[in-house]
Amino acid sequence: MTRLPAAKRREQLLDSAADLFATHGYARATTSQLARAAGVTEPIIYRHFDSKRALFVALIERTGEDTLREWEADLADAADPAERLRRLIGDNPMVKPGGKGAYRVILQAITEVDDPQIQAALRNHISKLHRFVADEIRLAQQSHKVTRRFTAELIAWLLIDVGLGYGVLSAWGIDGHGRDEAGVHVQSVIARLVVGPENRPDEG
Repeated sequence: MTRLPAAKRREQLLDSAADLFATHGYARATTSQLARAAGVTEPIIYRHFDSKRALFVALIERTGEDTLREWEADLADAADPAERLRRLIGDNPMVKPGGKGAYRVILQAITEVDDPQIQAALRNHISKLHRFVADEIRLAQQSHKVTRRFTAELIAWLLIDVGLGYGVLSAWGIDGHGRDEAGVHVQSVIARLVVGPENRPDEG
């Protein structure tokens, strides 16, 4: 067993857990299986995480942090609030290579368990994403790029609800979802409805 610094070992355990949960599901996966997959002993796992639940909560938290970092990086060179929103609408972590595996593990797990601590972690995760999106919408409203008929909070929930639905259908492998016969994608429709035509401020 290779000795790793604590932070790197923790990340390695989370990576191994994500793969294990994806294969066996959260409910069926065991810490002994995780130890074998990670090439460590079970006591090493419990040195970093109190339980399988604690490990899964940490995986949810890391997934949220990764999503926010990716959004910030994707928006870093965009100053115009409307352009920032268009990018955000097209940046669904549930279908991108870096995030879809973790989100599918989370989706699978919440169908298997009814655990208050996991539910609390999911609520916190979604709340952080919602806050980020609502802040971007608020900036766009202040610049008259997005209608003020609805609150930033409500529009942010609309985008998250649609994004989650799109991500679930993608995980199910539904062919052709999100696109019509002419090739118009739902992403373009959402951007047009929320931000309006490119380079033309919304009436507000």
